[in-house]
Amino acid sequence: MSTPFYVSPQQAMADRAEYARKGIARGRSVVVIQYTDGIVFVAENPSRALHKVSEIYDRIAFAAVGKYNEFENLRIGGVRYADLRGFTYDRDDVTARGLANVYAQTLGTIFSSVGEKPYEVELIVAEVGSAPEDDQIYRLPHDGSIVDEHGAVAVGGNSDQIGSFLDQRHRDGLSLAEALELAVESLSRDTNGGEPRTLTAEQLEVAVLDRTRPQQRKFKRILGSQLSRLLGTEGTSEGDTDESSDKE
Repeated sequence: MSTPFYVSPQQAMADRAEYARKGIARGRSVVVIQYTDGIVFVAENPSRALHKVSEIYDRIAFAAVGKYNEFENLRIGGVRYADLRGFTYDRDDVTARGLANVYAQTLGTIFSSVGEKPYEVELIVAEVGSAPEDDQIYRLPHDGSIVDEHGAVAVGGNSDQIGSFLDQRHRDGLSLAEALELAVESLSRDTNGGEPRTLTAEQLEVAVLDRTRPQQRKFKRILGSQLSRLLGTEGTSEGDTDESSDKE
C-alpha cells in the first residue's frame, strides 16, 4: 500500500486561497461608493436577468463577484435569514453586521473544509443609515473574514488597482451623479494595464440604497433613461427604475 502524499495544513490553505482568488479575479469588478444620500452599487454586467447586486432587506443590499451559482445560493440564504429574523423579532433587528457574521461563518466553514472546494466568491453587504456616518459596508473575501469598509470599495477583477484609484478620488459629500461617474471611471480601468475602456449604460448594473426614500425599503435599481441621464448620455431604453424586490 502506497503512502499518501503529505501536504502541510499551511500549504493546503494557501493552495485553496490561491484557487479561490484566481476564480474571483476572472470576473468583472463591482464598485460600492457612499454618496450624500446613500450608497451606490455599480457592476459591469450586461445581463438583465443575472444580477450581481440585489436587495436583501429594507436597508440592506448585497453585491457579489465570482461564480454566479455560488453567490446566488448565499444571497437566497441571506434573504431567508433576514425575513425569519425580522418576522421573529423586529425589522430593526435585521442588520448588515448580523448578516455579514452569518456569511462569514458560512464562507469560513466551506473554506476550511477538506471535503469540498472553497467558494469562488467575494461579497459586499451594505446597510444605509439615517445619516452618512451611520452607513455600514462590509467586504467578505472567500475565506470568511470580514473587512469593515468606508467611502468606497471594489471587489473582483483588478480590484487592487481600482481600489487605489477610488481611494485617491473619493471624497465626502458626493452627489449620486458624481459617485456614479467615479465608479464608471474606475471600472473602465479594469484592463490589467491596458487602455481605459468606454462603458455604456447597457453594460452596467446600477442600484442604490437611498436614505431619502419615504418607503421603508430603500433599495432601488437605476435603469434605462434615468441611468443614461446620470451618465450624461442619451437614453434609449424604456423605463427609468425598477423598484421591485429581488427576493425569492
